[in-house]
Amino acid sequence: MSLLGSVIVPHPPVILPTVGRGREREIQNVTDAYRAAARQVAAWEPEVLVVSSPHVVMYADYFHIPPGKRTAGSMASFGAPETRLEAEYDIELRRELIREAEAAGIRAGTMGERDAALDHGTFIPLYFLREAGVDAPIVRIGLSGFSPLTHYRLGQCVARSVENLNRRAVFVASGDLSHKLRDDGPYGYAPEGPVFDEEIVKALKSADFLRFLTLNPSLCERAAECGLRSFQIMAGALDGLSVEPSFLVHEGKFGVGYGIATFAVTGRDTSRCYAGQYERAERERLERRKESEDAWVQLARRSLETYVRTKEPLSELPDGLPEEMTGKRAGAFVSLHVRDSLRGCIGTTAPTTDSVAWEIVQNAVSAGTRDPRFPPVRVDELDTLEYSVDVLGTPEPVQSAAELDVKRYGVIVSCGGRRGLLLPDLDGVDTVEQQIDIARQKGGISSRERYTLERFEVVRHT
Repeated sequence: MSLLGSVIVPHPPVILPTVGRGREREIQNVTDAYRAAARQVAAWEPEVLVVSSPHVVMYADYFHIPPGKRTAGSMASFGAPETRLEAEYDIELRRELIREAEAAGIRAGTMGERDAALDHGTFIPLYFLREAGVDAPIVRIGLSGFSPLTHYRLGQCVARSVENLNRRAVFVASGDLSHKLRDDGPYGYAPEGPVFDEEIVKALKSADFLRFLTLNPSLCERAAECGLRSFQIMAGALDGLSVEPSFLVHEGKFGVGYGIATFAVTGRDTSRCYAGQYERAERERLERRKESEDAWVQLARRSLETYVRTKEPLSELPDGLPEEMTGKRAGAFVSLHVRDSLRGCIGTTAPTTDSVAWEIVQNAVSAGTRDPRFPPVRVDELDTLEYSVDVLGTPEPVQSAAELDVKRYGVIVSCGGRRGLLLPDLDGVDTVEQQIDIARQKGGISSRERYTLERFEVVRHT
């Protein structure tokens, strides 16, 4: 048997009376919608609940699925230790899910447990489900740093596992929306916050789960979203199934987006197989980007692809490069991204070769194979990479942060022989203070030490 349906729900601790102490009444419409969703789940009569939560321990390259026979937790961290829950794990379904994930080449399992207690991303949905009479065992799934498509494919593994064991299952996707909807909210305001929530609400109302995969990563990061990857797993679990959406509420009164919707499975629908649609859209987007690359970016791509495929660097420059590349010396940075997520960045603040062109050749290979934050780029990743090249102007000293501009100037922070550099106009770096702090930390310089500042301009090629 396949999934009976799914729900998307938030997890604000304040919604519980013992935590909110009256404030929960300010979002009574969210409480009412939560109870309606829980009643819908109860009507499906599930044998097991599969819950994805942003607050299960998260790893960059691994999906953690909590081990053990049972789990328990409370709202003690939110001042309400008397509010407690226990839950039994469906051990057989968990084992089958891990087996399916391994067969699909997805790293997932029970290793890396840090806290066996119920996380509040799972606790709060269970609280309302128990209130509605649903006391089924659970399987908990954490999120990861993997791509949207990998989260979706893990959801497909959930669906296959449920079918293999003939379980009556409901998928519970726990996740808040943007955390930056209001100036007076706990995380402040960003204009991307309401835009993100609007996109998610459209997806909830129409059951257009492809939106969960194709949202701009920069928008998501600036909106400080919480649950998108949880929703992506749910979308994969419903792959190829027709659903009847019921949108119940969207609320942002406390500065955080709370959305609730249910999706009842009504049959099969091959048009709702979004993995292939996403892959085609990504290929087309990357092809359009490659077609628009200038000579600087083309050289960076050629350099890294040659090295990764042959293990040998370029021995000569391509013909027809602009004089500005071959006849000028300057420092240069090469940055690699996968859908706006950094995959490597290495550069030189001053020239170390005979020309900008050779600087790019050298630093492209280093960005792809020697950035200590990332494993070396593999052959199968090459077609997914997006490149940018920053050619640096000459750094000049400044006396204070007042002479900096986070959009126009990069910054170099120096103390003794230690230096940290940050390029200008980076996503998520909105103030000079942030820029200096990040550069300082990259140089291993503490905030208590005296340091000097330099600024530089760049010409960015994308």
